[in-house]
Amino acid sequence: MKKLTELYTKCSIKLDGMIRNERGSQTLEWIGIAAVIVILVGVISQAFSNDTEIGKAVVKKIKGMIDQIGGGS
Repeated sequence: MKKLTELYTKCSIKLDGMIRNERGSQTLEWIGIAAVIVILVGVISQAFSNDTEIGKAVVKKIKGMIDQIGGGS
């Protein structure tokens, strides 16, 4: 029983050390943020491309605004 208790104690201490080790966690957070940004940019670029109705409406609206600023053409 004593050997089992010693083994349990050693494993518990080692596991506790592994759980408390946060080395590299900040890097993983930054990689996660970068991945989210890349995905958002891809989704937005697909949504506003000229091949979709939303993209065509946005481009038409922006062209109308530019025409109003430039005096219309």
